[in-house]
Amino acid sequence: MNTNTSESSLFRIASSQGGYFTALQARHAGFSNKNHRYHVRAGNWIREWRGIYRLSRFPLQEDAQYSLWGVWSQNRRGTPQGVYSHETALALFELSDLQPEKLHLTVPRGYRRHGTIPKVLHLHHANIKGSEYEERMGYRVTKPFRTIADIVRAGTISPEFIKQAVQQALDRGNLTQAQYRALKETPRVGGRLSEIMSENK
Repeated sequence: MNTNTSESSLFRIASSQGGYFTALQARHAGFSNKNHRYHVRAGNWIREWRGIYRLSRFPLQEDAQYSLWGVWSQNRRGTPQGVYSHETALALFELSDLQPEKLHLTVPRGYRRHGTIPKVLHLHHANIKGSEYEERMGYRVTKPFRTIADIVRAGTISPEFIKQAVQQALDRGNLTQAQYRALKETPRVGGRLSEIMSENK
């Protein structure tokens, strides 16, 4: 593969992931492992984490940190395994005033990762259906229906924030009335949610 083709291929991959890419993706684009350090020294690539780089000429996006760790969670086929969830999903949909200290990322049960888990991440383990999340720039985030179910089950944030999230999701159309009724009938969610939504009325 010639240099221009390799660069175009890598740019295409990185563009869909907020400018980030893995060493494996670079190899698939046509870059030899031996040249990775050269591109970092030359200022073409920025090393962000072990095996993860960013194209220096790609504009840094506002949601860059989410793209970075979404790429970090990829399997060898380049498919993200992690889905931002819980408090982080609320923040991404702007449904809460919460400012979580860590990024909540749900990975499949049985997910294994060699090396250190980044301290910025709080991993949850559960299987999430494709219909329960949306795709963004190199990462995935649970939709409000799944997010609310998760935070109610987890019981780690105060009721006022859950109530705020539900009300805003309903007001903005992120959650339909039918979905709200379904949440109230969901095991381990419905009873607690009904209590929360009736508080302070």
